[in-house]
Amino acid sequence: MEQRISLVTLGVSDVTRSRTFYEALGWRGQEVEETVFFQAGGLALVLWGREKLAADCGLTDGAAAGFGGIALAHNVRSDAEVDDLLTTAERAGATITKPAATNAIGFYSGAFTDPDGHAWEIAHNPGFRLAEDGSLTLPDFGTS
Repeated sequence: MEQRISLVTLGVSDVTRSRTFYEALGWRGQEVEETVFFQAGGLALVLWGREKLAADCGLTDGAAAGFGGIALAHNVRSDAEVDDLLTTAERAGATITKPAATNAIGFYSGAFTDPDGHAWEIAHNPGFRLAEDGSLTLPDFGTS
């Protein structure tokens, strides 16, 4: 298996509501057969009905309460961008779960959940350089 991710699919309770939320953040998607696709750099973020996604994975949809064990991250180029994006997300209907602050590791970040409770971290980590197109390349951590 190649070391890459092609798509991240979020199971949502209301595709239209979720699309409206992400578009309020400035994203632009395409809807095909009740599924919304957003180009996100070199991968795609997909919104699909939660029950349909569970069935497609051979799983039974359980209650959508609490932390699901995954967080998506969006790195930006400055602390001010972290603050601005958290404000935009809150206005769009997000719940701020962690106000922006310098974290224990030493970089500036905050977090929110979207209308379905999917967690997002917004971070400015100067050690994670962003290319002009927004792609991130990990630094050499000096470990193997």
